[in-house]
Amino acid sequence: MWPRWVCKGSKYPQGTPSDASAPRHVPVLYQEVMTWINPRPGGRYIDATVGLGGHARGLLELSTPDGQLLALDRDPEALEHARLRLAPFGTRVAFVCGRHTDLAETALRNGFGEVDGILFDLGVSSLQLGDPARGFSFQDDGPLDMRMGPDLELTAEAIINTWPERELARIIYEYGEERYARRVARAICAGRPFHSTLPLARLVAQVVGHSGRIHSATRTFQALRIAVNEELESLVAVLPQAVQLLRPGGRLAVVSFHSLEDRLVKQFIARESTACICPPGLPSCVCGHVACLARLTKKPVQASDAEVARNPRSRSARLRAAERLPECRPDGAPARM
Repeated sequence: MWPRWVCKGSKYPQGTPSDASAPRHVPVLYQEVMTWINPRPGGRYIDATVGLGGHARGLLELSTPDGQLLALDRDPEALEHARLRLAPFGTRVAFVCGRHTDLAETALRNGFGEVDGILFDLGVSSLQLGDPARGFSFQDDGPLDMRMGPDLELTAEAIINTWPERELARIIYEYGEERYARRVARAICAGRPFHSTLPLARLVAQVVGHSGRIHSATRTFQALRIAVNEELESLVAVLPQAVQLLRPGGRLAVVSFHSLEDRLVKQFIARESTACICPPGLPSCVCGHVACLARLTKKPVQASDAEVARNPRSRSARLRAAERLPECRPDGAPARM
């Protein structure tokens, strides 16, 4: 069934989520995110992937009494749980159901055209993983859906059952970093159609065999999820928008959960913290590029052993942060002197 909740209005087919129905939520790298965003009273912040609202609550608490937050998520069910969790903060928080790829437009429409901090907590949420009907996990059988929001039409089932073998192999290799991608794609095409998660996971495990700590199907499921939700393309599109929205001194923090996302964030921050991006060997700079960011984290911040013990999901989390420099105008162009 998709979806349980709807974005519009204040009436929901099965009722608004209650405290009893709220899933357990432990935000990863919580203290580290608060340290690097550094929320303060009167500040304005955006949680562009608010999920269940764990980080958002911290941003609002630390910006008491008058800090404001724009809480954005494409998953209407997650947004309703966040709305419940953040209800004590009243009008200090605005909720928007939508994609973070529309961040600049959404922020401007809601009065957040210039902000002090923006957070992205990427990847699939505990709410999505824990619901077999969403198809993200193979702990229980469920439909091959994997959509993070109802705005999407493409499902994992459509990819598995209709895409050519070559395209399947490509995404499994590129997005899942699966060394046996061709074998997996060949077996899927020979065994399809597939309509639920467990039969697909079993097939992939048979092809790949045991692969250490993680389940053998994890990389293939990751690849499908990334393809369905266009996660890498979305990240590339939204990071420049975030820089445009930050006021000088404002901070960007991104938590990623696999190397593909982390690499994109690392490259973006490196580029935007460099004055010249001309190819090597030119006698003088001709690009006209002006650094807009100062890198705050030389290496990605990772969870401590104590946090991993409390919350195993934090094991793969990587946090990178940067600060907006004053030399750039809000449109990303160099400031006029």
